[in-house]
Amino acid sequence: MGSGTADAAERRVGWTIAALSLGTALNPLNSSMVAVALVALQQDFQIGVVEVTWVITVFYIASIVGNPLMGRVIDAFGARRTFLAGMVVVGVAGAVAPLGGYGLVLVARGAMAIGSSVAFPAAIALLAPLAEMGRTTPPRLLARIQITNTTAASLGPVVGGLLIALGGWPAIFFVNVPLTLAALISVAVLAPKDVVRTTVTPAAVLRVLDPAGVLAFGIGTVALLLVVLGAGGEGTWVLIGIGVVALAGFVVRELRARVPFIDVRLIAANPALVWTYAAFTAFCVLYYLALFGLPQLLEEHGGYSTAVVGLLILPLSAMMIILAPWVARTIERRGLAPVLVATAVLLLVSAAALGVGAVSTAPVPILLLTAVMGVPYCMGSLVMTEAARRVAPPDGVGVASGLLQSMRYLGAIAATVVLGRTLSGGVDAAAWVVVTLVAGGAAVVHLVVALLAASALRRQA
Repeated sequence: MGSGTADAAERRVGWTIAALSLGTALNPLNSSMVAVALVALQQDFQIGVVEVTWVITVFYIASIVGNPLMGRVIDAFGARRTFLAGMVVVGVAGAVAPLGGYGLVLVARGAMAIGSSVAFPAAIALLAPLAEMGRTTPPRLLARIQITNTTAASLGPVVGGLLIALGGWPAIFFVNVPLTLAALISVAVLAPKDVVRTTVTPAAVLRVLDPAGVLAFGIGTVALLLVVLGAGGEGTWVLIGIGVVALAGFVVRELRARVPFIDVRLIAANPALVWTYAAFTAFCVLYYLALFGLPQLLEEHGGYSTAVVGLLILPLSAMMIILAPWVARTIERRGLAPVLVATAVLLLVSAAALGVGAVSTAPVPILLLTAVMGVPYCMGSLVMTEAARRVAPPDGVGVASGLLQSMRYLGAIAATVVLGRTLSGGVDAAAWVVVTLVAGGAAVVHLVVALLAASALRRQA
C-alpha cells in the first residue's frame, strides 16, 4: 500500500470514528441533558415530581434492556446497518416527542434509549476492522470514542439548559434530528460495509432476537428495577416474585435456545468477561455516587450556583481528554491486567478523597478532588471496555459490549437509590460522610473483583 493510499485510509478511519462517536454520544447526551428539563415538563403537563422522574427512569430501563438486545442484532446483521437503523429511530423519536402528551414523551424517551443503545456496541464491533484499515490499534480508537462520550455526558446539562432557554423543553428532543442525520449520513458513506452473516428476513429477525428470552429478561429486569427504585408500593413483594421467576425462566430459556439472546452458558464459561462485568458495575456505582452526589453537596451545602458547580466538576471530564491517549498506549505496552489493577488502587484512593467534601467545599479542594477522581475514571472506562471486547467471542462482540453498558446503568441506578436514601434528610457534612463510606465500600469490592478479573485476563491472554 502506497503512502498516499495509506494516509487516505487513515484519514477515512479518523472521520469514521468521529461519525461513530457522534452516534455514541447521543445516549449519554440524552441521558444527562433532560435533567434540566424536569421543571419545564412539570409545568407544561401539570404533573408532580414522581411522574416527571419517569422521563429519566424509562430511559435507564430501556437502556439496560436495549444495550444487550441491540448488541445481539449487531452480531447477527452487522454493525453498520444496525447503527444506521438506530439513528433513524432516535431521529424520529426526537421529532415526534413534543407533538403529543406526556405519554408520548415517555414512549419517545424509551425509543430514543433503544435507538441510541445501538451506537456504542456497533462502534466497538467496528474497532478491529477500522484499526486494521488505519494502521492503528483498537485502544487508540476507543480512546477517541470515550472522550466524546465523557464530554457529552458532562456537557449535557449545559447544552440542555441552553436549548431550553432558546426553544423550551421540546428543543432537547428536536436537536436529535440534525445530530442523527449527521451521524447516519457520515457512517453510511464512511464505515466499511458489513460482512453478510444473516439475511434480514422476518423469520431471521425472530430467530435472532429470541423473543421469549428478550421478554423474560425484560420483565425480570424491569420488575426488580422498580423494586430497587421504590416504585413498587404495596405490590413490592409481587414485583420481587415476578422478577425472580422471570429471570429464572430467562436462564432456563437461554440454556435451551438454539440461538439465545444472551448465551448464558458461554458467559459463565468466560471468567474474564464475568469478572470484568462485576468490576465495571462496582466502578460505576462509585462514580455515579460522585457524579450525582457532588452537585447536590455543592449546591445545597456549599451554596454554589448550578453554573459554578458544572465548572467545579469539569476536571473529572477534562482528565479523560488529557489522559485517554496515554492510557491507550499503556494498555498496548503493558496489557490489560496491570492497568486494571492500577485502576482499582487509584479508585480506592479517589473514594477516600471524596471525604474532602465533608470537610470543605471551597473551590480549590473540590477542583483537586474531581481531578484526582478523573484519573481512575479514564483508566477504568478504557481498560474494562477493551477487556470486554478482547475476551468476547468473535461473533459476540456486540452483545458483550452491550451488556457492559447495561452494567453502567445498573451502577447508576444503584447510586441513585443510595443517594436518595442517604441525602433525603438534607445534604450536610454528616450525610456526605455516609456517601463517602458507601463509595469506599464500592471501591473495596471493585479492588477484589478487579484482582480476580486481572488474574482471569492473564490466564486467557
